[in-house]
Amino acid sequence: MLVEIDEHGMISHARVRHARSPQIERGKRAGAITGIVVHQTDADTSASSLNSYKRPKANGAHFLIDKDGTIYQTAAIYQRTNHVGPLKARCLIAGKCSPGDFKSVGAEGMHRIEMRKPPGERYPSNMEAIGIEIVGRARLPAGFKPAGKQIEWSLEKIRGEHGIFDEPTAAQNQALSWLVSVLAESIKIGSTEVFRHPVVSRKNITEAQGANWSPAVTTP
Repeated sequence: MLVEIDEHGMISHARVRHARSPQIERGKRAGAITGIVVHQTDADTSASSLNSYKRPKANGAHFLIDKDGTIYQTAAIYQRTNHVGPLKARCLIAGKCSPGDFKSVGAEGMHRIEMRKPPGERYPSNMEAIGIEIVGRARLPAGFKPAGKQIEWSLEKIRGEHGIFDEPTAAQNQALSWLVSVLAESIKIGSTEVFRHPVVSRKNITEAQGANWSPAVTTP
């Protein structure tokens, strides 16, 4: 199913509510949109994220899906937003390179190497990716107690390392499936170019682990 996208990159459809926050936009893309990255907000409510997007120089994604399945468009899709982070090496998964090729370069070095490659040979970066956030928080396992140096860590750092993200609701996954489907069809994004955030960048491995965008039956 195709959706109408205006010249600014805003979707016109009854299922999408406009909540555009120019504060998270970083200027027009230099090239084509080639991928989608699915995130979770690490917040309990949509209001928390929507409010944070209004802060000066805030970071955020293009869409936000609430627990009841409501879809908000928070940035124009033709605008870049900062939502991906340093890229992992896609060639490692494809078996076209080895860990030794990135020895001693660190996360930023790997990102620089990957960004020399054309889209398709690497994961989509902020320049090419549409970001979709699902409302959901990372929570520490019951009874978890920090040990060793972790005792000195902040709660946010501990949750980032050991937290387990909420499972998306059925309504969220239904909305995600619809949104990915219409974006992919309308912008011509390949089915292999939709990723969970931890796949493309160094994030909590449980982020979006329950996200499911398998094809849905779309409705007008």
